[in-house]
Amino acid sequence: MFKNYFKIAWRNLVRNKSYAIINITGLSLGIACGIIIFTVVNYHLSFDNFHADKDKIFRVVTEFHEDNINYTHGVPQPLGKAFRNDYTFADKVAMVATYQGALISLPAEKEVKKFEEEDGVAFAEPAYFEIFNFPLVQGNQATALTQPNSAIITRHIAQKYFGTENAIGKIIRYKNKTDFRVTGILENIPANTDRTNEIYLSYINLKDYQSYMASDSSWGSVSSSIECFMRLKPNVNKAQVDNAFVAFSKKYNGRQDNFATRFHLQPLADIHFNPDYSGYVNKSYLWALFFIGLFLIVTACVNFINLATAQALNRSKEVGVRKVLGSLPHQLFWQFIIETALITICADVLACGLAKLSIPYLNELFTTKMSLDFLYHGQLLLFLSLLSIVVVFLSGSYPGLVLARFQPILALKSKLSQKHVGGFSLRRVLVVTQFAISQMLIIGTIVIASQVHYSKTSDLGFNKDAIVIIPVPNNDKALLSTMRNRMAGIAGVEKISYCFQPPASSSNNTTNVRYDNRTKDESWELNMKVADDQYVNLFGLKIIAGRNFYPTDTANEVLLNEEAVKKFNVRSPNDIIGKKIKANSRYFHTVVGVLKNFYNHSFRDEITPICITAGYDNYRAAAVKINGANVKPTLAGLEKIWNETYPEYIYSFKFLDDRIAKFYELDDIMLKLIEMFAGIAVFIGCLGLYGLVSFMAVRKTKEIGVRKVLGAGMQHILWIFGKEFSRLLVVAFIIAAPVAWWAMNAYLQDFKYRITIGIDIFILAISATFIVAVITIGYRSLKASMANPVKSLRSE
Repeated sequence: MFKNYFKIAWRNLVRNKSYAIINITGLSLGIACGIIIFTVVNYHLSFDNFHADKDKIFRVVTEFHEDNINYTHGVPQPLGKAFRNDYTFADKVAMVATYQGALISLPAEKEVKKFEEEDGVAFAEPAYFEIFNFPLVQGNQATALTQPNSAIITRHIAQKYFGTENAIGKIIRYKNKTDFRVTGILENIPANTDRTNEIYLSYINLKDYQSYMASDSSWGSVSSSIECFMRLKPNVNKAQVDNAFVAFSKKYNGRQDNFATRFHLQPLADIHFNPDYSGYVNKSYLWALFFIGLFLIVTACVNFINLATAQALNRSKEVGVRKVLGSLPHQLFWQFIIETALITICADVLACGLAKLSIPYLNELFTTKMSLDFLYHGQLLLFLSLLSIVVVFLSGSYPGLVLARFQPILALKSKLSQKHVGGFSLRRVLVVTQFAISQMLIIGTIVIASQVHYSKTSDLGFNKDAIVIIPVPNNDKALLSTMRNRMAGIAGVEKISYCFQPPASSSNNTTNVRYDNRTKDESWELNMKVADDQYVNLFGLKIIAGRNFYPTDTANEVLLNEEAVKKFNVRSPNDIIGKKIKANSRYFHTVVGVLKNFYNHSFRDEITPICITAGYDNYRAAAVKINGANVKPTLAGLEKIWNETYPEYIYSFKFLDDRIAKFYELDDIMLKLIEMFAGIAVFIGCLGLYGLVSFMAVRKTKEIGVRKVLGAGMQHILWIFGKEFSRLLVVAFIIAAPVAWWAMNAYLQDFKYRITIGIDIFILAISATFIVAVITIGYRSLKASMANPVKSLRSE
């Protein structure tokens, strides 16, 4: 029986090639998108789920309750030791301090080698490897980091540094300062983890680099690079520890004002997704991808239903003969389901190939290591199987029921009409559904593209063009002065400034602040930016009151921005000139100037109160303004001088506008994905539209012939096809517009500074849809309108 079904199904597909090609193409694109989205979502959901007792692993995070609540995943360095001493909630507690962009050299090798490790190094307590499942392939996990100057490296790093030699006992040097002996080799770090460090150093040595932060008295300083992880005991839950943290916070970090520091536990499963604590991707983005995938699959199935029901009349006699010969309705139904399954299998094969080809592009886009191996990926294979079953029954059930319900007498007399296959009313609903989905995706694409463009091209309040940021590994005064003078002599160099970071940066230092003769600190924190006197001029910051600070090596004079003046409740910028502020609970500074506000974060964050002051011991970068006409020779000159100044380090540079663009990296990724998916949705819709118009042209051949004989012009014939689909596109837009507005308005709420969704966006969306639809319908309609009416009416 089923063999016969397959044989008939195959013959039908071969006989109706265009019908088969349109359906297989549409379904394959929809299924391929489903596979890709499943792979992306599943990859991100798998982050750090391989650790034993993952449900009992937590990170301690910090909340700063000021005028607003600010969040960081960093904690005061003494927290781990204090928590171990005060409570028994956890069986393991580990502190870890992570620093990116680490310089590693191999001093004991025949040839001194230098490596710049982007993933950096981590100073970790030994318990770290008892909490996380990063197994050692060589060395003793319990003792590997207990002694000072010990290091654990991954198998990948061991091979990179020492080749086939045994790395145990080898020496590595961090930042040209301290030597560490390799005491353990880790298995390579999996791709699906946020703990990407491949070099771990003894936590005891943190004091060699951050003496104050490593001390037990640094409760007032919180750095995002210092984290605390713990594994709770089986009978302890998160709520118990969070409740205990209330008293703990007051004991170690209490203050007698409106400012309060509070600690909480963050589940391991939340780390990858929580934007408040620098999570990589918000789960709402994954949900958005899920619904886009669902919409695309629905669009492809709608195509199938549309074309199958339209094609049903052509098969009426076949069904009539089968019924006369004794076929039962359920047999006819299953025959069509088998035909649908055959189309779906062909689409699956094509979809798997398309998805496989797309994975390298996605890995480059996301900077990930996703793989697509159907034979060894059980979840993916199960997903594809279930998806195929859903597609078969979603696409094939209604057309199968339509065919099974045909009356044999009407079928054999060719008296079946559109009303017997659902008529145009069903297909109207399906076409509207398709194009509503397409228009929602088009509107989403336009909104995201507009917001990203607005974020990247708006006036930030400072100059970001043609500015090169070069690291300063050693801020020795004599070296800095010599390097500045030499770089200034390069023909393409216009200005140079030493600073901690440029005006907009993901790295910021905040501190408590007290104004003039007030008796307590403010209930908000001040963003401290350390820079020389050339900083304002180089970045084009605007002084609206007072003056710039004089050239100096110490932080005696400061500049504030307008937001800081507002926070101090001072009436005007001129009124704060000459006043004193006490920052970081140390000493007073004189306010000598006020700057116009500038954006110091991405557009997702509000402009914060800012203070700029001098302090060469905190300079970490040189900002160089260059002439855009001589970029290559200028960059080569900068590199030569830098290498001569710091021969023991590795040169690197970044343009400031590239660093700022990094703020919107995830938005760029989402934009590229939604552009691709919107294009696919429109293409699938157009395939269906073309198929329907082709079928409509065949059914109306004689009608068109009669109209042409009676004097109808080409425009009248074209309008027969156009008026129907124009109405449907307008209805689809009316449905899509409010839904898209709601979704995109929710997306824009993540930005403090954002575009408004104006009517122009909706006009552009429906215009684009109409243009594509006109092109799709126009070709087939034009062909029908130009047909010879004599041939059309010959059989009459």
